[in-house]
Amino acid sequence: MSIESVLTNELLERFRGRAAGYDEANAFAIEDFNELVELGYLKALVPADRGGLGWSFDPLALAQRRLATAAPGTALAINMHQVWAGVAYLLQARGDRRLDMVADWIAEGEVMAFGISEPGNDAVLFDSKTSAATAADGSVAFTGVKIFTSLSPAFTRLGVFGKDQDSGELVHGFVARGEGVQSMDDWNTLGMRASQSHTTKLEDAVAPSDWVHSRLPVGPNADPLIFGIFASFLTLTASVYVGIADRAVTLAQEALNDRVHQDGTRYSQDVRARGLLAEAAMRCCPWMPSSARWPATWKPRLTTRAPGSRSW
Repeated sequence: MSIESVLTNELLERFRGRAAGYDEANAFAIEDFNELVELGYLKALVPADRGGLGWSFDPLALAQRRLATAAPGTALAINMHQVWAGVAYLLQARGDRRLDMVADWIAEGEVMAFGISEPGNDAVLFDSKTSAATAADGSVAFTGVKIFTSLSPAFTRLGVFGKDQDSGELVHGFVARGEGVQSMDDWNTLGMRASQSHTTKLEDAVAPSDWVHSRLPVGPNADPLIFGIFASFLTLTASVYVGIADRAVTLAQEALNDRVHQDGTRYSQDVRARGLLAEAAMRCCPWMPSSARWPATWKPRLTTRAPGSRSW
């Protein structure tokens, strides 16, 4: 399925119409989320024969960009689920099967969230302030605080990591929503409220032994998991913000066509203004050839509108 057959223009207009209301109410984008679930968007990287869209990583990045042009908060929320889907996909592509369970969960309808960032931890993936206590059966109990947990009202599986106080290793695993996993309901960030990225408090949140997938040394290392997390997170998050920039260019374009100089000429006829807008459009994605920046039917275009006309 193509990006536009899933994220149709009509869907984007519905999402765009709801976005400001979610932010004003500091509410989770529940209607958007339900529509995306129904469309199978959360299974974008799942093969078609398993009920997914069968996409590769590239169209998912473009889709996140397109979604962000309509509802940035929704795109950021869904992004955290898609990041884990992306990590599993990237590892599988390199013959690393340790996150096959994530791909299976997503195919079964589970919703993933990202419990990595911690307050005051500038080392990010290379150290942790969360404690990880390993039991005799191999399960691990995590205790600590995770921040920016997008999709807090909806996730069913949370990817976390912490430091084993005995071995000193960084332990990576997954915990289920429920006992030991508490959302602090403290998210109130202008423009991003629909993501409901609450702080999550872990108190002996248990990852079963078969949900504990990696033990790594403290500090930078070349483990494929670290590569996968950074590659997926940075690429998909950047795609969201490029989508926001795309929308800014479109709104600037509309503003140029609507504003009029004192002499009666439109700003869209001002060579300097047009040049600045064209430069902004090119800066949205300078590393890609122009033909690849946007699918043809939704590519931002700098076009002068005739006075009194409402079409481009």
